[in-house]
Amino acid sequence: MQEITKTLDVLSGIKQPESINKNISDIFRKAKKKRETADYYFKGIKEGNIVILSQAVTLTESTLNADKQIAGELINLCLPFSGKSVRIGITGVPGVGKSTFIETFGLELIEQGRKVAVLAIDPSSSKTGGSILGDKTRMEKLGASEKAFIRPSPSSGV
Repeated sequence: MQEITKTLDVLSGIKQPESINKNISDIFRKAKKKRETADYYFKGIKEGNIVILSQAVTLTESTLNADKQIAGELINLCLPFSGKSVRIGITGVPGVGKSTFIETFGLELIEQGRKVAVLAIDPSSSKTGGSILGDKTRMEKLGASEKAFIRPSPSSGV
């Protein structure tokens, strides 16, 4: 009797099909997202489009060379408009109240008529490289505001 060592191994005499779906490569080719330009992202950010802002942050986190080029162009377009922003760094041991402070402070700024963006860098899983804390879930009130943008990103061991 023939030993089956892999899931797709079959007993002799049974022909394995070439592909389950011969059009699968066409499907994947069509599913690839079109690479947008820096101008596209810049326009969306200026219009306050949160989806495009999220995509732009993902673009700047990408390690693909093509994305790095577009991200660099986008950053250069945005720099002249960054002069009125205030950036604050917050760090501390787990459980000290960072998310609580950020939410309270962010809601206060929104009450004063400002917009808030929280870029939270979470420790990463050593197995998947993904974010493990999920600060956004601990800032429910701030996350529900249309005047707030919260983006947790994995540190990826950096």
